[in-house]
Amino acid sequence: MDKRELFKAFEDVSNNLMENFAQVELMKKKLHEIMEENSQLRLENAKLRERLSDMEPEVPVKSSVQGRGNLESIYEDGFHVCNNDYGKRRDNNEDCLFCMELLNRE
Repeated sequence: MDKRELFKAFEDVSNNLMENFAQVELMKKKLHEIMEENSQLRLENAKLRERLSDMEPEVPVKSSVQGRGNLESIYEDGFHVCNNDYGKRRDNNEDCLFCMELLNRE
């Protein structure tokens, strides 16, 4: 390798390093922006959670016992309550294993 080739190789490496340095600086800038946005979003989420915890539920929550009672009532009226055929009429009021499994869950 003669002196010109060596000088050219150093110049190419130097240019590549400058380009890489510019890319690293751009990445640092973007990362800083993302971290700032993340901090703002965390604060906003904390404030929203605080406001939600201060609010009282407007609609009373039904207990699972009431829900189970409603399903049993629908089933006794001759309709499916299982995921497969929910709301369809049971043929000749025959028992459905899927509905029975759902109703007998603990």
